[in-house]
Amino acid sequence: MRTILSPIYIVKQYERGIVELFGKYQRFVAPGLHFQLPILHLTRIRDIREHTMDIEPQSVITKDNVEIRVDGIIWVRPGLSTEEIQKTFYNIDDWKVAVLQLTKTNLRQEFGGLTLDESLVAREKISSNLQSVLDRMTKDWGLKVCKVEIRLIDPPNDIKTAMHKQKTAEQERRSMKLLATGRYEAAEQDKLASIQLAEGKREAEIKIAEGKAKAIELVNEAAEKYFKGNAKELKQLEMTEACLKNNSKIILSEKGISPTLLIGDLPLRKAE
Repeated sequence: MRTILSPIYIVKQYERGIVELFGKYQRFVAPGLHFQLPILHLTRIRDIREHTMDIEPQSVITKDNVEIRVDGIIWVRPGLSTEEIQKTFYNIDDWKVAVLQLTKTNLRQEFGGLTLDESLVAREKISSNLQSVLDRMTKDWGLKVCKVEIRLIDPPNDIKTAMHKQKTAEQERRSMKLLATGRYEAAEQDKLASIQLAEGKREAEIKIAEGKAKAIELVNEAAEKYFKGNAKELKQLEMTEACLKNNSKIILSEKGISPTLLIGDLPLRKAE
């Protein structure tokens, strides 16, 4: 606020004021060039821009009896109308001090209705509630509370240490869970690969065994047709030996060369 005693003065665009005659309100002062009679008149000018005020760190008690420190910022401006400007001069002596004291009182009430955990995540809600309450309560002072911001919510050191340990444990738990999930998925992939490899190997062995069995069958048929007596059996043995190498097994029947092929433990085809 500034007080003007000179006969000629200018009120700026962001200012509003009042003129008093012998200490009594006479008229409203808008932006522009003005004249007054010294001694008789007194002009008082108010800056109507938003004023930024710091809420100093305050100790508050939460609903669950935890003492924390909070601070913030508040933006307030005088009203624009004639009536509101008069209220800023006649209804309150120092409106900035009054607003800050009112803010501190309501700040304690807001946090007193919340637990510590609720307070830590309700910053925007607390700011909005404070703005609404303060705006309503300062109307009689001709003021407009435009915005409130809570900057700091600071729990005691022992609680911060406990919260840090809890957060670290939670992060480790999530990390272990992700690691276990990765190992499980890798094991599943290894299992599927092993199954596919075993099936492929089994199918290959079956194909080889079927080929050998077919060869023996053809040998037997040829021996029956083109060889006689011992020569026939000798030829069958030679062809069977050539077809069944690499640890393949045969079982000779009483009828001569009529083997049953075994690949591993798998009995395949018996050549007649």
